Amino acid sequence: MKRILVAIVGTVLVVVGVVLLVLPGPGLLLVLAGLLTLATEFPALKRYIEPVRTRAMKAAEDSVSSPLRIAGSVLAGLALLGAGVAWGLLPWLPVHGWSVGASLILSGIILFVLLGWSYRRVRVRRESEGHGVASES
Repeated sequence: MKRILVAIVGTVLVVVGVVLLVLPGPGLLLVLAGLLTLATEFPALKRYIEPVRTRAMKAAEDSVSSPLRIAGSVLAGLALLGAGVAWGLLPWLPVHGWSVGASLILSGIILFVLLGWSYRRVRVRRESEGHGVASES
């Protein structure tokens, strides 16, 4: 039962991460989370973790590297939240209902959490680099 649950959760994380790859957000972080989850039950996947981790950290930094990228990510998150509400409320949309709407809303929330994490990580690293330069001079 645990193996099946891990497989489902890990696969969902990877799939949502892949979907977020086409949006201006840190989708690779979600792919990494999915791989880490899957690797707990499927050890053969461990070899993919480090290359994805390296790319995910670079993508996380890139996603918050400029105000334009941050704005694009925020707009994508708001679009996901809005689409989720629309799919939950509007019966004329294809495959409408709260199951689809909730998954879109959850994707938007995940995007915002990962975007905030990326921004904080980059900001803390830049501040620590700045302190190191100041203490040397």
